[in-house]
Amino acid sequence: MADMVRIAHLTTVHPRFDTRIFHKECASLARHGYAVDLYVADGLGDTTRNGVSIVDIGKPRGRLGRMLAKTAAMWRRVRGSDARVIHIHDPELLPVALLLGLAGRTVIYDAHEDVPRQILSKYWIPPWARHAVAWLFERIENFVARRCALVICATRHIAERYAALGVRSLDVNNYPILDELAVPGIDAAGTAPAHAGGRTVCYVGSITRVRGAVEMVEAIGQTDATLILAGSMENQALQAELMAMPGWKRVDYRGVINRTEVRDVLAASRLGLVLLHPIPNYLDALPVKMFEYMAAGVPVLASDFPLWRGILQASGAGDCAAPLDTRQIAGRIVSMLDAPESLARMGQAGRAAVRNTYNWQIEEAKLVGAYQEILGAGPGA
Repeated sequence: MADMVRIAHLTTVHPRFDTRIFHKECASLARHGYAVDLYVADGLGDTTRNGVSIVDIGKPRGRLGRMLAKTAAMWRRVRGSDARVIHIHDPELLPVALLLGLAGRTVIYDAHEDVPRQILSKYWIPPWARHAVAWLFERIENFVARRCALVICATRHIAERYAALGVRSLDVNNYPILDELAVPGIDAAGTAPAHAGGRTVCYVGSITRVRGAVEMVEAIGQTDATLILAGSMENQALQAELMAMPGWKRVDYRGVINRTEVRDVLAASRLGLVLLHPIPNYLDALPVKMFEYMAAGVPVLASDFPLWRGILQASGAGDCAAPLDTRQIAGRIVSMLDAPESLARMGQAGRAAVRNTYNWQIEEAKLVGAYQEILGAGPGA
């Protein structure tokens, strides 16, 4: 039997147990017989989990150190490996992808975001420079993408952008793993009992200004509900600002939590919030938290973007509100909580939609199929 094909996934930005990279892509490929190495930069050392070998190149010192020193360190470390496929997850690793491609490796670029549009809202880039930086980066990204065997994209919108350039692309959506966050008592048909949260709503994810942190706290202060916030704060200044708001008295802040604790938060909530600001990078995004709420049978209140409204209306899993209008957000929260039978139907509908359409098992098949097509055979070729 031939040796297993070795795959190297590379990230200097994401944590080693990132849900998309580790739990979904790497673990899926390992289960299908590939030898998978995940190279990270967090200073936590080497280990093996779920059949994936994690290789640590050391923690960077600041953003500039990560983008320069750790990119160079990643190149030095990976070029000495026997990995046949190099799968990169960060835009700053594009030079590594280009060099390894020129050295004869098969390279895959995983476009988690529409980065040129994302740059337009980066707070650490001066506003006057953002359009120029986005323009330059898009040309560099396109240049490298044309030299990759495949660009895997987190949404169809991003995949269509690359396809228009003649680049081979595939959308592998970041949908939930079935039953990972299922609330106890939900049956296989997606029928859920009433959640135990009373008048409790939640937001689970990175807590940032552009993801609606200020609006959520201001809106919850206009209701009789409690908001569970779980995730990392963007910075101390934002946390201080939120804590000084009148609505903070209705916030239960849990900090950074693990996946089991995420499930517990969802089990205690009647409604999940996804109120991201209407910036270019978010309008066509597919926020994983929305689908995780649905998977757990938690109805969704989301930003009123055409794509999101279409998903929620078609599935019956929730409602929308203008993300910058706190009075409207508060009104939607109250009206939804005041209609428990409607909430129960939304929860059941969301659960069914994930089971039938929006789940990782479907996306996993696309990922593994793409690898087999690129390599011309299975993992033991």
